[in-house]
Amino acid sequence: MARAIELSRDNVLSGQGGPFGAVVVKDGSIVAEGVNRVTSSNDPTAHAEVVAIREACKKLGAFSLKGCEIYTSCEPCPMCLGAIYWAHIGRIYFGNVAADASEIGFDDSFIYRQFGLAFPERSIPMVPMMREEALTAFRAWQEKPNKILY
Repeated sequence: MARAIELSRDNVLSGQGGPFGAVVVKDGSIVAEGVNRVTSSNDPTAHAEVVAIREACKKLGAFSLKGCEIYTSCEPCPMCLGAIYWAHIGRIYFGNVAADASEIGFDDSFIYRQFGLAFPERSIPMVPMMREEALTAFRAWQEKPNKILY
């Protein structure tokens, strides 16, 4: 956790991005590190946790991080939490809580509220269309005998 916090502080002082750092650990050793690179890379998905997950997967040559843990300087946002679940990381340790982030302008609570709204009521309306056509890909996946499950 100390390294994640150090990364978050250094990222601010270097002017490279926001105050967030993360490390992925396996068997007690750091596999990968990440810092917030949203503004420096013009990538809204370049949060510290996502950067660390991408690097860990690359280093381990796997899309699953089973057996790993993540240490992050702040409670993960909805996107990062989703990425952590998809990566099958076993445990999350975090420093700051979401309310601390909100106090300095990183408020994700509106995203959580959006999940409970009907599609047309969301601030970005979601419009379902061409479901039957889209289902053809799902059927092909279902019938594929040699698929790699994840």
